[in-house]
Amino acid sequence: MFFLGSMLNVNAENNSLIQNIQGRNATTLNGKWNYIIDPYETGYYDYRYKPYDESPNPPNGAFYLDKKQKDKTELIEYSFDKSPSLWVPGDWNSQDNKLLYYEGTIWYRRLFDYKKTSNNRVFVHFGAANYESDIYLNGKKLGKHIGGFTPFNYEITDLLNAEGNSLVVKVDNKRKREAVPTLNTDWWNYGGITRDVTLVEVSNTFIQDYLVQLKKGTENEITGYIQLNGTAPQQSVKIAIPELKIVSDVKTDSTGKASFTFKPRNLVRWAPRSPKLYEVELSCNEQKITDRIGFRTIETRGTDILLNGKSIFLRGICIHAENALRGGRAYSDQDAQMLLNSAKELNCNYVRLAHYPHSENMIRLADEMGILVWEEDPVYWTIQWENPATLSNALQQLTDVITRDKNRASVIIWSMANETPVSEARTNFLKKLAAHARELDNSRLISAALEIHGNPANPNERIVEDPFADYVDIVNFNEYVGWYDGLPEKCDNISWNIKYNKPVMISEFGADALQGMHGDNLTRFTEEYQEDLYVRTVKMLSKIPQFRGVTPWILYDFRSPRRFLPNIQDGWNRKGLISQNGIKKKAFLVLKNFYDQMELKYQK
Repeated sequence: MFFLGSMLNVNAENNSLIQNIQGRNATTLNGKWNYIIDPYETGYYDYRYKPYDESPNPPNGAFYLDKKQKDKTELIEYSFDKSPSLWVPGDWNSQDNKLLYYEGTIWYRRLFDYKKTSNNRVFVHFGAANYESDIYLNGKKLGKHIGGFTPFNYEITDLLNAEGNSLVVKVDNKRKREAVPTLNTDWWNYGGITRDVTLVEVSNTFIQDYLVQLKKGTENEITGYIQLNGTAPQQSVKIAIPELKIVSDVKTDSTGKASFTFKPRNLVRWAPRSPKLYEVELSCNEQKITDRIGFRTIETRGTDILLNGKSIFLRGICIHAENALRGGRAYSDQDAQMLLNSAKELNCNYVRLAHYPHSENMIRLADEMGILVWEEDPVYWTIQWENPATLSNALQQLTDVITRDKNRASVIIWSMANETPVSEARTNFLKKLAAHARELDNSRLISAALEIHGNPANPNERIVEDPFADYVDIVNFNEYVGWYDGLPEKCDNISWNIKYNKPVMISEFGADALQGMHGDNLTRFTEEYQEDLYVRTVKMLSKIPQFRGVTPWILYDFRSPRRFLPNIQDGWNRKGLISQNGIKKKAFLVLKNFYDQMELKYQK
C-alpha cells in the first residue's frame, strides 16, 4: 500500500484489499438498510464538537452505538428501528425525491446473524461508498475509507456475534477542495453505499491477492504471484488451469508470497472477436478460489496500438456509471448489461469508463463480451496539486482499482486524469501517479485525457502539446470543435499540430442534443446539429496520421447539476447518443457507420 502525508492514519485503518470476492465463500448483506439523515452530524459529535470516536465513553447519542432504551427514563434521541430504509447497493438521491440534491451525512444500519466456521476469519467488504465512510460493528469502529468508487474491507472476526450484529456505516458525500475528485465536477454526486456489501469467510491463512497474466513481451508465457495473509505465511499453494493442463504447487516464502511461470501449449489469446477465458483455480488450506482469466498482450509500436501483436483501431464510447433509464448510479449486473450491450450496438470494441473506477461487474462483463476498457483515476479538472494528502488519496484510489482489476484481460489502459490544466505542480503529480501505476502493473498502457490549445497566429490550428504526454503510451486528448469551439462547419478547416511519435486517440468530442428536438443543423440542441457535428468531426479526426481510436462523449444522457437550461437540459447533460428514455439520437447511426468502416479497414 502507498501512503503519504496526513492521509496515513486514515487509510492505515483499512485492511489490505482482498481480491475476487465473487470467487470466495461470501454472504451478501445487500437489501434494505435503515437510515438516518444527519446534516449536522449530530450522531458523530458531542456538544463540545469532539468526535465520539475519540472519547472512551461516548454518550448515548452516538448513532454508531445503535442504542435501545433500557427503560422509559433513558434519553436516546435516535432510533434506527423506527427509521425508514434504503436499498443497498444504491444511491440515496434516486430512492427518495427529498434526497435528490442532498450532500451530507446519512447513517446506515443493517442487523444480521452469522455463525462462522471454527478458526476461520471473517471480513466485511464494501464495493464502494461515496465519498467518506466510517464503519462500525457492534459499537466498535472498524475504520474510515476515503474515496467514492473503490472497494475496501475490514476484518471483523473478533467482533462478530452469532446473533444480533449491528453494522453501522456513516456515509458523507460532501464535496471537498482537497478531495479526489474535488469540488467541481460535471456529473451527479450520488451519495450512499453504492455497491455490494459482503461478508467473506476465509481460513486462518488465506490467499489475499494474486496476479495471473501473460508476461510482458511474450506470447505464451503465463506469469504471476500469490500473496497469503495469515499467521502461517509459508504454505503450499496449488495453481491449476485445467483446460491448459497446468497443475503446479508453489511454496510461499516468509512474507507469504510466491511467484510462478508457465509455458502452456496451444494457448488461445483473448481478443474482442474471440474473448477466450480460462478457469483458473488457486487452492490453499482446503479453500479454493476460482476465477475466469483471459490472456492477451497490449503494447504500442511507433504510432500503432498492438493487441496480440496486431494493429487495432479502438472503436469506443465514453460511459458514466449511471443507469439513465432510472436516473441513478449503475451498480448491478443488469446495469452493466444495458450499458455494454448499447456499446456493442454501436459496434464498439472499446469503452472509456469515465471519470472514476466503475463497478467490478462492469469489468468482468467486458471480459466476457470482448470489450476493451480504459479505467480512470478520478483526478478531474483542477485539484490541489501541491497537497500531499490529495496525492496520497489519488495514489490510494489508483492502487485499489489496479489491485481489483489487474487480472481482467479487458483492461488495457490505466488513465491518470481528465482535462487537467498544465502546470509544473500538476505534471509532477501525474508523473508520480504514472510511475506508481507502472510499478504495480507494467503490462498495460498509461494514458490521460489531455487538453489542447490554439495557435494565436492561425485560428484554425489546434496544438497538442503537454509535458505529461512524454510519460504516456497513448496521447489522448479531449476536443469540442463545433460545440464549445465554433460551429460544426469549423471542423472542415481545422489542422492538427501533434509532435509525438505515439498513437493518438481522441478521448472526448460531442455536442448536446435533446432527443426528439428537430431543426436545421445550426440550431443548438437539435438532433440535426449533433448529427452534423459527428459527420464533420470523424472526417476531421481521420486526417490525423497517428489516429488510432476515439471515445466520443457520451453513450447515454446523464444527470448533471451544472446543466440548467429549462425544457432542454433540466439537470441533464444531453451529449448522449441515447436519451435518458433509451431512444437513440440521429448521431448514433453516424458513429456506427464510421465504426463499421473502420472495422473493415483494420480487418484487411
